[in-house]
Amino acid sequence: PGSSAINRRSEIAMVAMKKSVAAMKSKRVMVAGRRPEISPLTGKPKRVRQDRGAAAAKMAAKMSKETWLKYQTDSYKKAWPKPDYMAEPRSTVYVRDGGEGAYRDQTFEIVTRWTSKTRIAYRPHAKAPGSKSHLRYEKYAKAKTVGEALKLGSYPIDWCFDYEHGFIKVLGGPIRDEPIDISKVADPKKMDPVDKKVYGWFRKELCKRCGLKKDELVMEASWNETMWQRAHRLLSNRYAQEMLDQAQRTKKAISQQQVLKVLKAWAFGRNFGRLNVMPDGKDWVWSDTLGLLRDRVGDIHVTGPAKRYPAVVQVLNGWLHGILPAEVKDFPWTSINLNCNYAAKRHRDQNNFGASLIAATGEFTGGGLAVWPEDNKSNSLAQLPSAKQVEFDLQENLVMFNGNSAHEVKGFKGERFSIVFFTAGCHAKAESKVKAELTDLGFQVPVSHEKPDKFLRAPAGYPAPKGAEQSSKKTLRSWNIKGLEKKAKAFNSKAWKMVMKPALKKK
Repeated sequence: PGSSAINRRSEIAMVAMKKSVAAMKSKRVMVAGRRPEISPLTGKPKRVRQDRGAAAAKMAAKMSKETWLKYQTDSYKKAWPKPDYMAEPRSTVYVRDGGEGAYRDQTFEIVTRWTSKTRIAYRPHAKAPGSKSHLRYEKYAKAKTVGEALKLGSYPIDWCFDYEHGFIKVLGGPIRDEPIDISKVADPKKMDPVDKKVYGWFRKELCKRCGLKKDELVMEASWNETMWQRAHRLLSNRYAQEMLDQAQRTKKAISQQQVLKVLKAWAFGRNFGRLNVMPDGKDWVWSDTLGLLRDRVGDIHVTGPAKRYPAVVQVLNGWLHGILPAEVKDFPWTSINLNCNYAAKRHRDQNNFGASLIAATGEFTGGGLAVWPEDNKSNSLAQLPSAKQVEFDLQENLVMFNGNSAHEVKGFKGERFSIVFFTAGCHAKAESKVKAELTDLGFQVPVSHEKPDKFLRAPAGYPAPKGAEQSSKKTLRSWNIKGLEKKAKAFNSKAWKMVMKPALKKK
């Protein structure tokens, strides 16, 4: 019995020692006799600053506090302002408390486009003497270019901090249109030190922010995606997959709020091809198409992003399946157009087949959809009677309209996403394997002989013939989204395919 008691005490001591070592490794150390404060965001202990040379830095300072204060006047602050976006509230925090990388998306977009020859100027004596940052800053603030700043000991994370605090001005020189992407570099060995440093740091930060591994950001040049897009689209797809799994498990419908979360995480592409919708003064818009598309050489296929991020497509399609009104339950669609933060000018779609469904989500005011339901292209866009336009609040309503008739988006303030479900005009020529891909993604593929006026009659033109507007068949339909979501059908991906596969067999 005495031996077993000793062994028991030894075991307890060993367990206690292991717990102590584990606590030290996880930095759960006692500070001033108390456990460190736990972050409400991460659930981990907040980092505690240690001296690490702070006392030596005070001794090495060559500038007095009195001298430094002469450079902290209002005139200096006005001459070196913070970026305007720093006054905007932050809606999301991605990083650990006190950890590196706590910088705005706008800052990432700016700093990651700098090159070694980008000309910069530093605010004189911006950081207080007595700190290590002061000593470093005094050294690298002599730089006239980003390349010189790197040589003098400044790094991308410093550039983010200094830019956000108004300590750096960009004076000119070459700046990239997009952050450097190694998949598009002919010979990575010839990248200069700034490009290498920015690329490595940017990739690390994206992985940290989006919870990814480095190899997940590997891309093919043909994808035509930036590293930023790849990371955030993977994040969006992960959110979407979690929603699909939850919906399947709980037998609940996908909601508009879940769609919003997916779209907020999604990184939109710059679309230079939609000339008919671009607001005046713009040469591109944030817009992506998921699903069926005919490219410039005539190939009909499922778009790359739809294949690479299938859960995103399935969430969008799952939401529509759940809320489709009974009277249009057979509404077909092969493609989804996603738009972000632009008010499309008055235009007509060119390659749509039949009716389209549209809704919008986000935190914005304004941004209604104005439609000329009887527009049959007999009038020019400028000649359409303003009194005949019908406007809808797309946050509140799911609207069915003819995209080939004139429509426009009213001005708005805030963050606005719109989702358009439509059938591509080339759908009847798509191969059966392409239609099968669409079905797997949740699209309700039309039969080859689908009639374009099945859900909306053809527009009569302006002025409309007598009695046309009183026709029993409509040119516009709308439903309240909240009402539809209250009656939404539970998500079931297997049910999609049971409904849609018969359509694939029909010629």
